[in-house]
Amino acid sequence: MTTNYSAAELAVRIRRHALRMTHKSKASHIGSCLSIADILAALYGGVLKVAPDNPGWPDRDKLIVSKGHAAVALYGALAESGFFSIEWLGEYCQNGSPLIGHVSHHVPGVEVSTGSLGHGLPIGCGMALAAKRSRLPSRTFVILSDGELDEGSNWEAILFAAHHCLDRLCAIVDYNKIQSFGTVHAVMNLEPLADKWRAFGWGVMEIDGHDLPAIEEAFRHVPLETDKPTVVIANTLKGKGVSFMEDRLEWHYKSPNDDQLAQALRELETAG
Repeated sequence: MTTNYSAAELAVRIRRHALRMTHKSKASHIGSCLSIADILAALYGGVLKVAPDNPGWPDRDKLIVSKGHAAVALYGALAESGFFSIEWLGEYCQNGSPLIGHVSHHVPGVEVSTGSLGHGLPIGCGMALAAKRSRLPSRTFVILSDGELDEGSNWEAILFAAHHCLDRLCAIVDYNKIQSFGTVHAVMNLEPLADKWRAFGWGVMEIDGHDLPAIEEAFRHVPLETDKPTVVIANTLKGKGVSFMEDRLEWHYKSPNDDQLAQALRELETAG
């Protein structure tokens, strides 16, 4: 689908929504949301084949945001894409709202609830296998956090996908290199990450996760290799777009106060 904005404009709008939502609700995980805004903007800006007026369309592409704590970024992208009213975003984490703190399947356009890390890719494998056996043209995309790759269930799924030649499955690793208790290198080093995926039988692309033309070009090449699933390792920056949040662990937990929100929105206004 294509939104009313360029991918670059959409990325800025997603970041603004995420900041306002976390500020109003005093919620966490803004750094994790800002790092995937460009990826979501590329996907909803023209890559994904979806129908906002018919979210259950059988031939749709499927996106699973396995790092479900980045919910506000996904909700912003869905609202901007027409799945529901942008006014809903103001109800995030309010009593009775479907927009809860982790990604919820009760929200139009969301395939599956996530947040218990390590589940998104296994579910994506099942969806991709079902589509393959049903001869559907759809692709399945799964956004994973780098810290999430500490979960053994992901590596079982990585083996499964290659064994079943799920070449219309694409994993996207948000490689911002900070997880909940420190740097990925210090907590559980993943390197050599690309070589590990290749050894498990996947086609691998490594990109700058904030270079929108590079992101869009990568997705155009999915599947990268015949009969192999694809992984896009997106090198990103936690808190991208807001100077005082970039590459800072504390913004995995903090929400911006009034002054910080105002400063962040000013910076994004300049970027936009």
